[in-house]
Amino acid sequence: MEQLNHLFESSREYIVTYGGKVLLAILTLIIGFWIIGKIIKAFKSIFASKHIDETLQPFLIGILGYTLKVLLVISVMGMVGVQMTSFIAVLGAAGLAVGMALSGTLQNFAGGVMLLVLKPFKKSDFIEAQGYMGVVEEIHIFNTKLKTVDNKIVIIPNGGLSTSSLINYSAEPTRRVDFSFGIGYGDDIDKARNLILDVVKRNDKIHTSPEPFIAVGELADSSVNLTTRVWCNGPDYWDVFFYMNEMVKKEFDQNGVSIPFPQRDVHLFKEKND
Repeated sequence: MEQLNHLFESSREYIVTYGGKVLLAILTLIIGFWIIGKIIKAFKSIFASKHIDETLQPFLIGILGYTLKVLLVISVMGMVGVQMTSFIAVLGAAGLAVGMALSGTLQNFAGGVMLLVLKPFKKSDFIEAQGYMGVVEEIHIFNTKLKTVDNKIVIIPNGGLSTSSLINYSAEPTRRVDFSFGIGYGDDIDKARNLILDVVKRNDKIHTSPEPFIAVGELADSSVNLTTRVWCNGPDYWDVFFYMNEMVKKEFDQNGVSIPFPQRDVHLFKEKND
């Protein structure tokens, strides 16, 4: 009985001492989470109205939400009477250990932050990076997903992607398409140039400004190479590329302009035996 009375007295003292603080902490926690929800909702509306990139919005909202919640929990624990100095020291040591164990993952995380902030590419851009070419399907905080031209999905870690060179073929609205058409040394250069220009003019996907460029680029071993450069919209690049190669060949064939291939003359000498 004495033990029960002692336990009851201890419990009552604990409730009197800490009960109010616990109730206040719980109330603060509930109100705090409600306020954080309102803040996050407000920031979502602000980001939408400011037309911030769709891939960046979830990341910023997530960072904001986690930061506010951690600060709220730390404040509530301080209200209850938890010694925050020791707690923060333990939390820091644990964070250091986790950081060392997940160094590669944290590198990808940092790379994802850089990609989302600097935005060297966005969703639906066609890029070349880390030995792969494809359309950007998704940009996550740890990796980026590409779809290649042959319909394969490639997942590239953001760590290397953010620190290495990449080519964004969709960054500009127009692209230049380069060709080198070889003709024989006995063919008329002006005639070949006019035939190529006729092919260019028949395709409305090729821009007239900047003007098409056609000039002798090289006097090669077996041919005179005409460097040809035309401009088109980015999405029309491959249509123009395949059109020019096919139609120039047909135009040369119909008008007697040869497209030489490497040749070698072999001279045989017969030795006379005495």
